[in-house]
Amino acid sequence: MSAPSGTVQQRSAMDSLKRGVFWNYGGTYFFYFAIWQLAFTFLPLWLRDEGMGTGAIGVVYTVIAVTALVLQPIYGYVQDRLGFKKHLFYLVVLCAAFMGPFFTFVFMPLIGFNEHLAAVVGGIFLSLCLNSGVGVVEAYNERASRANRFEYGHARLFGSLAGGTAALVGGFIWAANPNSIWWAGSLSAIVLGTLLFVARVPSEDDVKGSTTTDGTDAKGGTQEKISKAAIAVLLRDRNFIGFVILMFGTAALYDVFDQQFPNYFATFVTSGDAEVLFSRVVAVQIFAEAAFMVAAPFIINKIGARKGLMVFATILVVRVLGSAFFTHTSMLIAWRLLAAIEMPFLLVSVMKYITRMFDVRISATAYMLGFSFAKNVGVAVFAASFGASYEAIGFAKSYIVMAAIIVTVTVIARVLMADDRDRPAPGEPISETPASKLAPAGDSAGS
Repeated sequence: MSAPSGTVQQRSAMDSLKRGVFWNYGGTYFFYFAIWQLAFTFLPLWLRDEGMGTGAIGVVYTVIAVTALVLQPIYGYVQDRLGFKKHLFYLVVLCAAFMGPFFTFVFMPLIGFNEHLAAVVGGIFLSLCLNSGVGVVEAYNERASRANRFEYGHARLFGSLAGGTAALVGGFIWAANPNSIWWAGSLSAIVLGTLLFVARVPSEDDVKGSTTTDGTDAKGGTQEKISKAAIAVLLRDRNFIGFVILMFGTAALYDVFDQQFPNYFATFVTSGDAEVLFSRVVAVQIFAEAAFMVAAPFIINKIGARKGLMVFATILVVRVLGSAFFTHTSMLIAWRLLAAIEMPFLLVSVMKYITRMFDVRISATAYMLGFSFAKNVGVAVFAASFGASYEAIGFAKSYIVMAAIIVTVTVIARVLMADDRDRPAPGEPISETPASKLAPAGDSAGS
């Protein structure tokens, strides 16, 4: 008599821990997001100190976003074709490893020659490392977490730890020599590449002995070709349409809300250095986010990924409206700290909804299109609009409009998206759902 599925998966998860697989992939998250935090924390300061004007700095961020919009759908399709092969991940690591040489020997001289040309070249390079590359890292590690039977969210918490650590350590590096920030990124990439090289992928015996694989063979390629028809089915799926709408109107506005919140926050700080205070609040938030990441997968397994996304949207509305109406410094700090709960709900729910509701063979495509692409389009649309709105009607009234948009898209998405609680993804560490209740992964269900 065979052992219960949940027991087998629990043992497999423990085996992953004993083999160090979990820590290996957690390390890849840590060193990748250390690069991310170093770059985006200090980039605007470095560009300003190198003499780049605000207009050209804006071009840098625009090029980063546009490059990501072009590459993300391509990266998603390629990564799905590669399965567990690491080629695309290695490309991201290689780009990041050249961060120090690029900033020192290419970007800096280009700024002196022509700042707008430098902005275009620098934006493309940074997007290859970061905004385009992050989807590859997330999609590959999520697939690996299912193959090795550990929770994606538990490995992902190392990314949050990296963000807090890099923000704190980066300050000392910057004080010693601003250019050292980029060489620290290169060093992190070298460690990341080493961890990726030794990272375990499923062996032939694992694939033969498992009934919960995601369609990949022992060499990491897909057993069946990823067809355009499969992607067409995904794009017509009402669950996917609802998911895209939700990411466009909530995940994007999460970023847009945070973009200029420090400036809003500073207007209510009456004593002390507002920037220093805010940086400390962010550090606390990031470490608290990592702590909550431990519990998030268990909560979302219980309530379902769709409900997890609804919780994320609800917290975002509370943060936005709270910031509009309750503006004492202590309350603004409280609204910011809510992001420590909000982000884990988003990250874990996104991955679980994608792998439960859509064909796992194209999970990278679903992630790149449904999350990364939709979010970046939303940021492109809303960032400029709310930037103008802050000047025209002020932050508080703009936040009320923002909250109304979030509520509207959440209601629409809730109608379109089906419940995922009875549809665990192949390879999820623990399933408490009876096998008789499982629905085929490719079906579309109504709400």
